[in-house]
Amino acid sequence: MIAASKMNRAQNMVQAGRPYADRIRDVLGDLAALASKDEDAPTVDLLKVRPVERTLLLLVTPDRGLAGALVGNLQRAAAKFIHETEGAVSIIAVGRKGERFVTRAGQDLKASFSVPDRPDLEDTVAVGRMLVEEYSAERVDRVVLLYSKFINTAVQKITTRQLLPVEPPHRGDDDIGRLEELDFIYEPSIGDVLESLVPRYIETQVYHGILEAFASEHSARMIAMQNATDNANEIVEGLTLDLNKARQESITAELLDIVGGVAALEG
Repeated sequence: MIAASKMNRAQNMVQAGRPYADRIRDVLGDLAALASKDEDAPTVDLLKVRPVERTLLLLVTPDRGLAGALVGNLQRAAAKFIHETEGAVSIIAVGRKGERFVTRAGQDLKASFSVPDRPDLEDTVAVGRMLVEEYSAERVDRVVLLYSKFINTAVQKITTRQLLPVEPPHRGDDDIGRLEELDFIYEPSIGDVLESLVPRYIETQVYHGILEAFASEHSARMIAMQNATDNANEIVEGLTLDLNKARQESITAELLDIVGGVAALEG
């Protein structure tokens, strides 16, 4: 019942946040497309693609277990990512299960964070700012987010998404022409707007990824607890049936002894 209550609240937060997360990504794609056509627009550092020698993985996991196979699936996905990634991989963990996994595996744990069950943007801003700082200082060449995406109550999908360098949605020539016809005026410039928007975009994606992970965690925990309850009830029913059979056999044996004794006395 507790898991179901938390699950409903987490699902509502995810569904409320998705439109904003999707829209800011669309706006970023529009601005990046316009900037690519403007020769005078400065290059935004967080959009620059560099040769990948060092990767930073943001691993979002639950703080607690009893969530079915969710934690194990996340850990296997993280291990597979580290194994298949060329170059050095350092990790920032959100959630104690991820922190313990990284420590136990002997990987490079750069930092760990813990957020409340009902996080708001302020609780996750520090994570996003650290990612931006690591990439801007060129200490890493790529930042990847690994989390469980909430599909529905019974399905959670392990998802890997590149955060930095930012990959805006692609815009074709027709889309760019449509945007130019709108004749928006950007102050002070498209480049400056992008410079301000991209860090906010990263913070939003991190926050929404954590919301998705929490909704997945509570859904998986509710399903696991429901399955455990059903299994316990089945075991109780089986043991009750075995007990009744044993008691019936004992009563039958006692009756046979009594009948046998009476028959012997009468004989």
